[in-house]
Amino acid sequence: MKFFDKLVNWYFSKQSLPYWCIFFFDSLLVFLSFLLVYQQIYSGAETLGVLWQLCSMCAVYAVFFAVGFKMFHTYDGILRYSSFVDLQRVGYASLVGCVLSYLGHFGLMQFEYFQRVYIGGREIALASIISTLLLWAVRVLVKTVYDVSIDKLNARATLIYGVTKGGMGLAKQVRNDKTLKMSLAGFVSDEEHVKHRVLMGLSVYPLDSNLKNVIRKHHVECLLVAQGALDSFRNNKELQDDLLSAGVHIYIPKANEWNPAQPQTQQLKEVSIEDLLPRDEIKIDLESVADTLRGKCVLVTGSAGSIGSEIVKQICKFGPREMVLIDSAETPQHDIRLMMAKNFPEIKAETIVTSVSGIIRMEDIFSRYRPDYVFHAAAYKHVPMMENNPSESIENNVYGTKILADMAVKYGVKKFVMISTDKAVNPTNVMGCSKRICEIYVQSLDHAIKTGKIKGVTQFVTTRFGNVLGSNGSVIPLFKRQIKAGGPVTVTDPNIIRFFMLIPEACKLVLEAGTKGNGGEIFVFDMGNPVKIADLAKRMIKLSGATGVEIKYTGLRAGEKLYEEVLNKEETTMPSFHDKIRIAKVRQYDYDTVERDIEDLVETSKHYDDMATVKKMKEIVPEFKSNNSVYEVLDK
Repeated sequence: MKFFDKLVNWYFSKQSLPYWCIFFFDSLLVFLSFLLVYQQIYSGAETLGVLWQLCSMCAVYAVFFAVGFKMFHTYDGILRYSSFVDLQRVGYASLVGCVLSYLGHFGLMQFEYFQRVYIGGREIALASIISTLLLWAVRVLVKTVYDVSIDKLNARATLIYGVTKGGMGLAKQVRNDKTLKMSLAGFVSDEEHVKHRVLMGLSVYPLDSNLKNVIRKHHVECLLVAQGALDSFRNNKELQDDLLSAGVHIYIPKANEWNPAQPQTQQLKEVSIEDLLPRDEIKIDLESVADTLRGKCVLVTGSAGSIGSEIVKQICKFGPREMVLIDSAETPQHDIRLMMAKNFPEIKAETIVTSVSGIIRMEDIFSRYRPDYVFHAAAYKHVPMMENNPSESIENNVYGTKILADMAVKYGVKKFVMISTDKAVNPTNVMGCSKRICEIYVQSLDHAIKTGKIKGVTQFVTTRFGNVLGSNGSVIPLFKRQIKAGGPVTVTDPNIIRFFMLIPEACKLVLEAGTKGNGGEIFVFDMGNPVKIADLAKRMIKLSGATGVEIKYTGLRAGEKLYEEVLNKEETTMPSFHDKIRIAKVRQYDYDTVERDIEDLVETSKHYDDMATVKKMKEIVPEFKSNNSVYEVLDK
């Protein structure tokens, strides 16, 4: 038995046998078939008496069959993947061999050497049938042995999470697609009616403490998550931790790529840390957004950034007439230009490299393109950098926003959507405060328009959310680099927590809030439950499979909070048209006062006196209290 296993393992470890091996083996089977038929019809003693002549004649008949093999290329296929078509070709080849053998035997009888051996039409027909059956049987046997043995040969024991929600279909795909080299060990489900049942000959294991033993017993290496069970899996942190601790590779459906017509196994990807963060599916009113943006000219600032580039992609799906894309980063902006040319050639696109703080340049752009909608995503956003460079924060974030807002009013933009941050709530750093000043300005400007103080039609909408997964400034890319380098993974504080949201999900909410808002609102996105950064780092280390990677706590950075605030509680917000979007309750500011304060702030920042600049910011936003920063002296 061990010898057989070794033979099977050796054979199936090869990609395929050389074609001449199959050709020779098939011819040998024909040769043996003719010998067998002659021996069965005539006595053994008579067979031995003419053995050499018999073998010579059988060899000739095998050559005739080889002609058929050559005609139909029966040797070209891989035996382990034999199909009905391959068996059909073998049948046609055998028929040709049988006919040639029958015609050829008349010629053979003319030779005195072969006259002692008689193989007539009856014998030829019988031998042809036997050889055909043997050729078929060998191919079926090899395929069967392969299908059975492949589950053990370099195959990874696999569990499927989810049964009634697509798990059964996924299991069938795994069994049929042997290239995956996965061996099904069972199902995992939290559905009561299927627990402890047997499906497809495999057990359904419940989600309990015994699952760890199941993983160890079956040496489980992979877990496939069915499409319908994805949400419940994301929310089961305990199960995820058990799997990661056991070194199990987790595969989930690829985002936005599920196609029922395509094999499910081709639509799976190995899980990343972004996939494991719990979140609810976000649905928006796509028709309303499409109706609003279709055929319009849309201007997007920060178009090459994480948020801006995704907004561009999503807007383009709704058929705008023209896209005006602004960013100061040349190379990423060039990438956006190439993306637009490749993916949306039907949309006229202008990719412009410039800063939003250049008033003459912005005037030229607005007067030339006359955008209907503006999505303002350009901003300096890194807290430590802005803490060290407050003047640049004012120039780009505050002054740039004021220029864009003023141009929007001057050139009749229908709606101006500003993308803010949760760090603008009770800010503890320069970056957060700069964004809060931006919020104050666009809100006061919107109010001034509505009250007739300023002539204009523009509606100003602000969206506010926290960290997004996959952004350039996210901790996740940093942790990945640190883990790859062997550590340590640096976390500022063991208790620091953050909210996270996927970039596409955040941008969907931006579009819906931006198009449905009436102006003057600050829309706050519900980002779910906060994530402890230290736990995030630990799970990423487990997920990577790295060993010996330590976590090093470096202390809070300048201006950094332990807890971010988004004002998503009922006492500080009001409901909106979407259950994931609420409206912040904030006080109204007088436009003239705000404009004068911002002009003074911009002038102060031009002198690059950090203390004076930050002091002026604190006067505009009294709730701005510096944390772990040199500017704390200004709060005393």
